[in-house]
Amino acid sequence: MKPLNLFFCVAAACAAVAAASAFAQAPAAPKTSPKDAHKAETIAQHRAMAKAHEDAAKCLESGKSEEQCHEQLRKDCKGLGIGRFCGLRHSH
Repeated sequence: MKPLNLFFCVAAACAAVAAASAFAQAPAAPKTSPKDAHKAETIAQHRAMAKAHEDAAKCLESGKSEEQCHEQLRKDCKGLGIGRFCGLRHSH
């Protein structure tokens, strides 16, 4: 066999192996339990509440009135936490 033909045969074989491994089925993701799903949902809720409060702090820093910022906080927190302010209370 000529060296150039051998090169192309080897290259074709390598390409075939690479293609086969690329199309191989990925391993199945592990099944999540209801407890894991609840934990992920709780984490997402905490992050959403934290973002709402961070946005409220930025609103106050921008010079807007407390009433305006609390109104936006109420909207952002709707359905997330208990009470009008995502369940957080502090004195003032």
